[in-house]
Amino acid sequence: MTIPFARKRFRFKRRSKLFRMSRFEVLITLLLVLLSAFMLLPLVYIFNHAFKPYDELFIYPPTIWARQPSLQNFIELFNITSEQVVPVTRYIFNSLVVAVLSVVVVTLVSALCAYPLSKHKFPGSQLVFATIMLTMLFAPETVTIPRYLVVSHLGIMNTYLGHVLPMVAVPVAVFLMKQFVDQIPDDLLESARMDGAREFTVFLRIVVPVIMPAVATIGIISFQTAWGNTESSTLFMQNEEMKTFPYFVSTLTANMANSVARQGAVAAAALFMFIPNLIIFLVFQSKVIATMAHSGIK
Repeated sequence: MTIPFARKRFRFKRRSKLFRMSRFEVLITLLLVLLSAFMLLPLVYIFNHAFKPYDELFIYPPTIWARQPSLQNFIELFNITSEQVVPVTRYIFNSLVVAVLSVVVVTLVSALCAYPLSKHKFPGSQLVFATIMLTMLFAPETVTIPRYLVVSHLGIMNTYLGHVLPMVAVPVAVFLMKQFVDQIPDDLLESARMDGAREFTVFLRIVVPVIMPAVATIGIISFQTAWGNTESSTLFMQNEEMKTFPYFVSTLTANMANSVARQGAVAAAALFMFIPNLIIFLVFQSKVIATMAHSGIK
Protein backbone atom coordinates (compact mmCIF):
# COMPACT_ATOMS: atom_id res chain seq x y z
CA MET A 1 0.00 0.00 0.00
CA THR A 2 2.87 2.38 0.67
CA ILE A 3 4.50 2.00 -2.77
CA PRO A 4 1.47 3.20 -4.83
CA PHE A 5 0.99 6.07 -2.39
CA ALA A 6 4.65 7.06 -2.80
CA ARG A 7 4.28 6.94 -6.59
CA LYS A 8 1.21 9.17 -6.49
CA ARG A 9 3.00 11.60 -4.19
CA PHE A 10 6.02 11.70 -6.55
CA ARG A 11 3.76 12.33 -9.54
CA PHE A 12 1.99 15.12 -7.69
CA LYS A 13 5.32 16.79 -6.92
CA ARG A 14 6.33 16.60 -10.58
CA ARG A 15 3.02 18.06 -11.74
CA SER A 16 3.05 20.71 -9.06
CA LYS A 17 6.11 22.32 -10.69
CA LEU A 18 3.90 23.38 -13.58
CA PHE A 19 1.67 25.33 -11.21
CA ARG A 20 4.63 27.06 -9.57
CA MET A 21 5.59 28.90 -12.76
CA SER A 22 5.44 32.67 -12.57
CA ARG A 23 3.20 34.70 -14.86
CA PHE A 24 6.20 35.77 -16.90
CA GLU A 25 7.29 32.14 -17.41
CA VAL A 26 3.76 31.18 -18.44
CA LEU A 27 3.68 34.07 -20.91
CA ILE A 28 7.05 33.11 -22.39
CA THR A 29 5.93 29.49 -22.69
CA LEU A 30 2.76 30.49 -24.53
CA LEU A 31 4.71 32.76 -26.87
CA LEU A 32 7.17 29.96 -27.64
CA VAL A 33 4.31 27.55 -28.35
CA LEU A 34 2.68 30.05 -30.70
CA LEU A 35 6.00 30.73 -32.41
CA SER A 36 6.57 27.00 -32.86
CA ALA A 37 3.12 26.58 -34.38
CA PHE A 38 3.79 29.50 -36.74
CA MET A 39 7.10 27.98 -37.84
CA LEU A 40 5.31 24.71 -38.67
CA LEU A 41 3.03 26.46 -41.19
CA PRO A 42 5.48 26.06 -44.14
CA LEU A 43 5.66 22.32 -43.46
CA VAL A 44 1.88 22.07 -43.34
CA TYR A 45 1.62 24.11 -46.54
CA ILE A 46 4.06 21.89 -48.46
CA PHE A 47 2.20 18.73 -47.51
CA ASN A 48 -1.23 20.17 -48.29
CA HIS A 49 -0.09 21.85 -51.50
CA ALA A 50 0.88 18.49 -52.97
CA PHE A 51 -2.66 17.17 -52.48
CA LYS A 52 -4.51 20.18 -53.91
CA PRO A 53 -6.41 19.76 -57.19
CA TYR A 54 -5.73 22.22 -60.00
CA ASP A 55 -8.61 24.53 -59.10
CA GLU A 56 -7.06 25.03 -55.63
CA LEU A 57 -3.46 25.40 -56.78
CA PHE A 58 -4.18 28.75 -58.45
CA ILE A 59 -6.83 30.08 -56.10
CA TYR A 60 -6.29 33.61 -54.76
CA PRO A 61 -5.68 34.26 -51.96
CA PRO A 62 -3.86 30.94 -51.52
CA THR A 63 -5.04 28.61 -48.79
CA ILE A 64 -2.94 26.45 -46.49
CA TRP A 65 -5.34 23.54 -46.18
CA ALA A 66 -6.50 21.43 -49.12
CA ARG A 67 -10.30 21.60 -49.28
CA GLN A 68 -10.66 18.52 -51.48
CA PRO A 69 -7.46 16.45 -51.13
CA SER A 70 -6.61 14.40 -54.18
CA LEU A 71 -3.85 12.08 -55.40
CA GLN A 72 -4.17 13.40 -58.94
CA ASN A 73 -0.88 15.33 -58.72
CA PHE A 74 1.07 12.18 -57.84
CA ILE A 75 -0.67 10.23 -60.60
CA GLU A 76 0.25 12.96 -63.06
CA LEU A 77 3.87 12.93 -61.87
CA PHE A 78 4.26 9.21 -62.50
CA ASN A 79 2.28 9.28 -65.76
CA ILE A 80 4.64 11.85 -67.30
CA THR A 81 7.30 9.15 -67.77
CA SER A 82 4.89 6.27 -68.46
CA GLU A 83 5.62 6.42 -72.18
CA GLN A 84 9.34 7.04 -71.77
CA VAL A 85 12.19 4.58 -71.37
CA VAL A 86 13.28 6.00 -68.00
CA PRO A 87 10.54 6.05 -65.31
CA VAL A 88 10.42 8.60 -62.52
CA THR A 89 11.33 5.88 -60.00
CA ARG A 90 14.72 5.56 -61.71
CA TYR A 91 15.44 9.25 -61.10
CA ILE A 92 14.45 8.88 -57.44
CA PHE A 93 16.65 5.79 -57.07
CA ASN A 94 19.63 7.60 -58.57
CA SER A 95 19.17 10.51 -56.20
CA LEU A 96 19.02 8.23 -53.16
CA VAL A 97 22.16 6.35 -54.20
CA VAL A 98 24.08 9.56 -54.92
CA ALA A 99 22.97 11.21 -51.67
CA VAL A 100 23.90 8.23 -49.49
CA LEU A 101 27.26 7.76 -51.19
CA SER A 102 27.99 11.48 -50.88
CA VAL A 103 27.28 11.49 -47.14
CA VAL A 104 29.53 8.49 -46.53
CA VAL A 105 32.41 9.65 -48.75
CA VAL A 106 32.35 13.32 -47.66
CA THR A 107 32.33 12.53 -43.94
CA LEU A 108 35.00 9.86 -44.29
CA VAL A 109 37.34 11.96 -46.43
CA SER A 110 36.85 15.05 -44.26
CA ALA A 111 37.56 13.14 -41.06
CA LEU A 112 40.65 11.46 -42.51
CA CYS A 113 41.88 14.87 -43.66
CA ALA A 114 41.15 16.71 -40.40
CA TYR A 115 42.83 14.14 -38.12
CA PRO A 116 46.40 14.37 -39.51
CA LEU A 117 46.10 18.14 -39.89
CA SER A 118 45.24 18.43 -36.21
CA LYS A 119 47.34 15.76 -34.51
CA HIS A 120 50.19 15.02 -36.94
CA LYS A 121 52.24 18.17 -37.32
CA PHE A 122 54.00 17.20 -40.53
CA PRO A 123 56.02 19.81 -42.44
CA GLY A 124 53.69 22.09 -44.33
CA SER A 125 50.55 21.13 -42.43
CA GLN A 126 49.69 24.76 -41.73
CA LEU A 127 50.13 25.60 -45.40
CA VAL A 128 47.87 22.72 -46.43
CA PHE A 129 45.18 23.81 -43.97
CA ALA A 130 45.46 27.44 -45.11
CA THR A 131 45.10 26.32 -48.72
CA ILE A 132 41.96 24.36 -47.87
CA MET A 133 40.50 27.40 -46.14
CA LEU A 134 41.46 29.56 -49.12
CA THR A 135 39.28 27.46 -51.41
CA MET A 136 36.23 28.68 -49.49
CA LEU A 137 36.68 32.07 -51.18
CA PHE A 138 36.05 30.68 -54.67
CA ALA A 139 32.55 30.88 -56.10
CA PRO A 140 31.10 27.55 -57.31
CA GLU A 141 30.98 28.83 -60.89
CA THR A 142 34.76 29.23 -60.99
CA VAL A 143 35.38 25.51 -60.53
CA THR A 144 32.77 24.25 -62.99
CA ILE A 145 35.19 23.94 -65.92
CA PRO A 146 37.98 22.29 -63.83
CA ARG A 147 35.43 19.80 -62.46
CA TYR A 148 34.26 18.95 -65.97
CA LEU A 149 37.84 18.43 -67.17
CA VAL A 150 38.68 16.19 -64.20
CA VAL A 151 35.55 14.06 -64.59
CA SER A 152 36.07 13.85 -68.35
CA HIS A 153 39.74 12.83 -68.18
CA LEU A 154 39.03 10.24 -65.47
CA GLY A 155 36.41 8.65 -67.72
CA ILE A 156 33.71 8.53 -65.05
CA MET A 157 30.93 10.26 -66.94
CA ASN A 158 27.57 8.46 -66.82
CA THR A 159 28.56 6.75 -63.56
CA TYR A 160 27.64 7.26 -59.91
CA LEU A 161 31.24 8.18 -59.23
CA GLY A 162 30.80 11.11 -61.61
CA HIS A 163 28.00 12.35 -59.34
CA VAL A 164 29.89 11.86 -56.08
CA LEU A 165 33.49 12.83 -56.86
CA PRO A 166 32.84 16.56 -57.58
CA MET A 167 31.21 16.89 -54.14
CA VAL A 168 33.93 15.18 -52.09
CA ALA A 169 36.03 18.28 -51.36
CA VAL A 170 34.15 20.26 -48.68
CA PRO A 171 36.42 22.79 -46.91
CA VAL A 172 33.76 23.59 -44.30
CA ALA A 173 33.63 19.91 -43.30
CA VAL A 174 37.40 19.73 -42.86
CA PHE A 175 37.43 22.94 -40.81
CA LEU A 176 34.58 21.85 -38.55
CA MET A 177 36.01 18.39 -37.92
CA LYS A 178 39.46 19.79 -37.23
CA GLN A 179 38.03 21.99 -34.49
CA PHE A 180 36.57 18.91 -32.81
CA VAL A 181 39.79 16.91 -33.17
CA ASP A 182 41.72 19.79 -31.58
CA GLN A 183 39.72 19.19 -28.37
CA ILE A 184 41.26 15.73 -27.90
CA PRO A 185 44.25 15.81 -25.52
CA ASP A 186 47.48 14.57 -27.09
CA ASP A 187 48.23 12.59 -23.92
CA LEU A 188 45.12 10.50 -24.48
CA LEU A 189 46.24 9.53 -27.97
CA GLU A 190 49.78 8.82 -26.81
CA SER A 191 48.57 6.59 -23.99
CA ALA A 192 46.47 4.62 -26.49
CA ARG A 193 49.52 4.16 -28.74
CA MET A 194 51.65 3.04 -25.77
CA ASP A 195 49.02 0.40 -25.00
CA GLY A 196 49.56 -1.05 -28.46
CA ALA A 197 46.74 0.60 -30.38
CA ARG A 198 47.46 1.19 -34.03
CA GLU A 199 46.80 4.51 -35.73
CA PHE A 200 43.56 3.31 -37.33
CA THR A 201 42.37 1.97 -33.96
CA VAL A 202 43.12 5.31 -32.31
CA PHE A 203 41.21 7.10 -35.03
CA LEU A 204 38.24 4.73 -34.91
CA ARG A 205 37.94 4.28 -31.13
CA ILE A 206 38.93 7.70 -29.82
CA VAL A 207 38.70 10.33 -32.55
CA VAL A 208 35.48 9.27 -34.26
CA PRO A 209 33.29 9.31 -31.09
CA VAL A 210 34.47 12.84 -30.31
CA ILE A 211 33.77 14.24 -33.79
CA MET A 212 30.30 12.68 -34.07
CA PRO A 213 28.56 16.07 -33.67
CA ALA A 214 30.59 17.34 -36.62
CA VAL A 215 29.83 14.15 -38.56
CA ALA A 216 26.11 14.67 -37.99
CA THR A 217 26.29 18.29 -39.08
CA ILE A 218 28.31 17.51 -42.19
CA GLY A 219 25.94 14.64 -42.91
CA ILE A 220 23.02 17.05 -43.02
CA ILE A 221 24.86 19.53 -45.24
CA SER A 222 26.23 16.93 -47.66
CA PHE A 223 22.90 15.13 -47.98
CA GLN A 224 20.99 18.32 -48.71
CA THR A 225 23.63 19.38 -51.23
CA ALA A 226 23.65 16.04 -53.02
CA TRP A 227 19.88 15.59 -52.92
CA GLY A 228 19.22 18.94 -54.57
CA ASN A 229 22.17 18.91 -56.97
CA THR A 230 21.42 19.27 -60.71
CA GLU A 231 24.90 20.24 -61.92
CA SER A 232 26.29 16.72 -62.22
CA SER A 233 23.27 15.49 -64.20
CA THR A 234 23.48 18.48 -66.53
CA LEU A 235 27.23 18.45 -67.17
CA PHE A 236 28.46 14.91 -66.61
CA MET A 237 25.53 12.64 -67.48
CA GLN A 238 24.55 12.17 -71.11
CA ASN A 239 22.75 8.92 -70.37
CA GLU A 240 19.21 9.64 -69.19
CA GLU A 241 19.23 6.58 -66.91
CA MET A 242 21.98 8.13 -64.77
CA LYS A 243 20.32 11.49 -64.13
CA THR A 244 18.80 12.38 -60.78
CA PHE A 245 15.37 13.41 -59.56
CA PRO A 246 16.17 17.15 -59.09
CA TYR A 247 17.19 17.32 -62.75
CA PHE A 248 13.92 15.65 -63.73
CA VAL A 249 11.96 18.15 -61.63
CA SER A 250 13.76 21.05 -63.32
CA THR A 251 12.55 19.78 -66.71
CA LEU A 252 8.87 19.36 -65.77
CA THR A 253 7.83 22.90 -66.73
CA ALA A 254 10.62 23.59 -69.24
CA ASN A 255 9.49 24.58 -72.73
CA MET A 256 5.84 24.58 -71.68
CA ALA A 257 3.43 26.75 -73.69
CA ASN A 258 1.81 28.08 -70.49
CA SER A 259 2.54 28.37 -66.78
CA VAL A 260 -0.33 26.09 -65.71
CA ALA A 261 0.68 22.79 -67.28
CA ARG A 262 2.26 20.23 -64.94
CA GLN A 263 2.04 22.47 -61.88
CA GLY A 264 0.30 19.66 -60.02
CA ALA A 265 3.18 17.32 -60.81
CA VAL A 266 5.62 20.00 -59.65
CA ALA A 267 3.74 20.27 -56.33
CA ALA A 268 3.95 16.51 -55.82
CA ALA A 269 7.63 16.49 -56.81
CA ALA A 270 8.34 19.27 -54.32
CA LEU A 271 6.97 17.06 -51.56
CA PHE A 272 9.21 14.19 -52.69
CA MET A 273 12.16 16.57 -52.61
CA PHE A 274 11.30 17.81 -49.13
CA ILE A 275 10.54 14.58 -47.24
CA PRO A 276 14.10 13.07 -47.35
CA ASN A 277 15.58 16.38 -46.20
CA LEU A 278 13.14 16.48 -43.29
CA ILE A 279 13.87 12.89 -42.30
CA ILE A 280 17.65 13.22 -42.49
CA PHE A 281 17.54 16.47 -40.53
CA LEU A 282 15.43 14.98 -37.73
CA VAL A 283 17.61 11.85 -37.51
CA PHE A 284 20.92 13.70 -37.48
CA GLN A 285 19.63 16.46 -35.22
CA SER A 286 18.77 13.99 -32.47
CA LYS A 287 22.21 12.44 -32.94
CA VAL A 288 23.87 15.83 -32.57
CA ILE A 289 22.01 16.60 -29.34
CA ALA A 290 22.67 13.15 -27.83
CA THR A 291 26.34 13.17 -28.79
CA MET A 292 27.05 16.69 -27.56
CA ALA A 293 25.46 15.77 -24.23
CA HIS A 294 27.47 12.57 -23.72
CA SER A 295 30.74 13.06 -25.61
CA GLY A 296 32.85 14.72 -22.92
CA ILE A 297 36.41 13.57 -22.33
CA LYS A 298 37.29 12.94 -18.71
